[in-house]
Amino acid sequence: MKRKILITGSILGLTAVILGAFGAHGLKDSLTVEALNSFETGVRYQMYHSFLLLIVSSILPLNTKSLNTIFYLVISGIILFSGSIYLLSTKALTGMDISAFAWITPIGGALLISAWISITYSLIKSAK
Repeated sequence: MKRKILITGSILGLTAVILGAFGAHGLKDSLTVEALNSFETGVRYQMYHSFLLLIVSSILPLNTKSLNTIFYLVISGIILFSGSIYLLSTKALTGMDISAFAWITPIGGALLISAWISITYSLIKSAK
């Protein structure tokens, strides 16, 4: 499981760098400042949580059940939070207006928060 989390964290980090460069260079002339800032927020949170997966899998003393829970919360959170931000901020270019589904962004954020709560709970529980 730890290997799977490390690989996933690395891939998500790699794609965050690629998307960040694409946003900074490829989208800067095509998006409004507000849309570009939103896109960068999605990239930033994806990168933060990529680092989190690397730390969770290699440093923190967590059991397999906790690792699984955290892994799926982070993956789901990144997909819903960052993914929806990418789609919402690029709708002028893609023609995909998912505004009716913008409610999935805070659900993704809640999943990321839940991952942090799960880490905290697992560490407190393991310290006893």
